[in-house]
Amino acid sequence: MKTATHLLCVRLVAAASLFLFGAASASAQSGYSVIKVNDGGTITGTVKWSGPTPKAPKLPITKDASVCDPESHKVRDLERLEIGSDGGVANTVVFLKDITTGKAMDLPEAREHLDQKNCRYVPHIMLIPQGGHLDAKSSDPVLHTVHMTGAASNNIPFPMQNQMIPISLPRAGVVELKCNAGHVWMNAEILIVNHPYYAVTDEHGSFKLNDVPPGEYEIEAWHEGWQNMSEESVLDVAAQVRVKRPVYSPPETWAKKVNVKPGETAEINFAISANKNTAATGNR
Repeated sequence: MKTATHLLCVRLVAAASLFLFGAASASAQSGYSVIKVNDGGTITGTVKWSGPTPKAPKLPITKDASVCDPESHKVRDLERLEIGSDGGVANTVVFLKDITTGKAMDLPEAREHLDQKNCRYVPHIMLIPQGGHLDAKSSDPVLHTVHMTGAASNNIPFPMQNQMIPISLPRAGVVELKCNAGHVWMNAEILIVNHPYYAVTDEHGSFKLNDVPPGEYEIEAWHEGWQNMSEESVLDVAAQVRVKRPVYSPPETWAKKVNVKPGETAEINFAISANKNTAATGNR
């Protein structure tokens, strides 16, 4: 029985890989033109938390503890809101809105790869150029799936350790990732983007955008929803039992204007909070 199941998973992986890699892809820079940026400017800044720090939701490790919880913590932080000791908010995506010309795509390579390690999606936030692909693998010796909803809809099994599967992503937008193999705490986000002026904040909430053509822009900070709004009943495809998985609140955004001057650095700082209506949107 196990052999038959393994063979079925292998066939599913092979079919998924061929289909996904061969899917028709849109232009990697749809609606955006690459130009030589002369005397471009830089935008730097931070995203900080304003107000009381919310309690981070956690879920119990209920499956494959030897792989998912090697240090025996018993619970897993959902990683939906990472606030440092200095108030910096990690994993916020800061980007220029509606920019139509600029430098060629140079998104961080590390954000174009996904690993499933200790029953976590790593990294938690990914940036993929529209029409490009995500290189996904699992370092874990247990079954995982990459269940995608949003701008892409797929459910790809990873029954074999360290097998790389390229996943084509032709449509711009946000993709939410969850695991359908019973690891209900696993979650991540992909932003499929049509220009290179995107950055993910580090553990201090810092970001940087460089080689920006001089001009005035709207700059936006995007953060995934961090609240557990409800639960959904889903099938654990490995154990063939139904389990409950969190449903998260929608993403939040904050916007400002920025004037980029030739060869200069503009500083933009965002303050975000649980109450968007009362959160400051920056100090410059």
